[in-house]
Amino acid sequence: MARVELIMPKMGESVSEATIITWSKNIGDMVELDETIVEIATDKVDSEVPSTHEGKLVEMLYEADDVVQVGEPFAILETEGSDDTPDVNDATPAPTATKVVEEAVTKAVEATTTTITNTGERFYSPLVRSMASEEGIEMTELESIPGSGKEGRVTKSDMVSYLKTRGSAPETAPVKTETKKTTPAPKTAVPAHTPVNVPNTGGTEIVEMDRMRKLISAHMTMSKQTSAHITSFVEADMTNIVNWRNSVKADFKKREGQNITFTPIIIEAMAKAVKDFPMINVSVDGTNIHIHKNVNIGMAAALPDGNLIVPVIKETQNKNLIGITKSVNDLATRARGGQLKPDDIQGGTITMTNVGTFGNLMGTPIINQPQVAIMACGVIKKKPVVLETTEGDVIAIRHMMFLSLSYDHRVVDGALGGQFVSKVKDYLEQFDTTQEV
Repeated sequence: MARVELIMPKMGESVSEATIITWSKNIGDMVELDETIVEIATDKVDSEVPSTHEGKLVEMLYEADDVVQVGEPFAILETEGSDDTPDVNDATPAPTATKVVEEAVTKAVEATTTTITNTGERFYSPLVRSMASEEGIEMTELESIPGSGKEGRVTKSDMVSYLKTRGSAPETAPVKTETKKTTPAPKTAVPAHTPVNVPNTGGTEIVEMDRMRKLISAHMTMSKQTSAHITSFVEADMTNIVNWRNSVKADFKKREGQNITFTPIIIEAMAKAVKDFPMINVSVDGTNIHIHKNVNIGMAAALPDGNLIVPVIKETQNKNLIGITKSVNDLATRARGGQLKPDDIQGGTITMTNVGTFGNLMGTPIINQPQVAIMACGVIKKKPVVLETTEGDVIAIRHMMFLSLSYDHRVVDGALGGQFVSKVKDYLEQFDTTQEV
């Protein structure tokens, strides 16, 4: 019999750790190849981890709510036959998985500039340390935060919950300690947190945010604190596109087995406009601007539970309208069914959200960091419009739609933002109604 370690797989760029939600198997259960053994959550998406081997589950190295680093073992299977690799029960005992993770994280943290370090016996993950540094939380305050993780560890959810109520507790006098005089490190400015007293009228139900809503809350607040938001608006005449879609949608549905909506048409126009204005397709890292060659357009999608997720159509500059349509439909279907993979929501360079789905005229969306722009499309609505003709101006009924582009004024000036959204409008109004799909 051989013993095999199951390793936490890589789940997309920038994802370095995962939280175990629940185990699908118990100790002693047989596990088939590619059978789900554990469900995990990252700060991007929930996912299932399949087994890379077939055998009997003999050890769970972590419990529910524990955080596992990518590349670290999380379970051990007992398999049939022999194994060329050293057995996990060799005479020289290997360090426990938790110890290996802590040592690896400690080395990684020592190589960074974060001001938060571990003291005593309590361990803090790199994510928790980063959040603490960004919010100006010193070690003495961090140690006072109650943790819900294993052995009282502070998780990301604990930090989000704490930051929501931070400032509501009475101030305490600082603890005086005798230390050598050092030059204090500069602190990150922290906005004042004013507690809000909500009166209980007797008819109020209080529910806590679910995990996804907490993550969205933290991400959106961080974006507003990071970027200097500004929004530009234009109005596009969608009449030709509406008429063209009405003429082809039945044949397309019959041939392809799926609908053709306005979303892929708008995404195609965005991809074309990015070619004209490539500096809108960038990300900001401190004082560095990353200019992306691929146009990976995120598509904000509402989930059945009311939460939001942003799957990404990769390399849209290389796809035609049919290719974009199939990608949009596939991602939307899997998003509603909770079947997105971590890689499906990674690597976006610019985002589009369709507020018109809910009948909204326009919106001022929040930038999806570290991107610098997000475009909202309003409802397509019939209205009287003045048209210029060779015989003079006339009033006609047209299908009109507002486009609003929120962009990061740190790196995108009003001229660039305004020109980009106007160019998207131009591509929509110049849509080739003779093309076949």
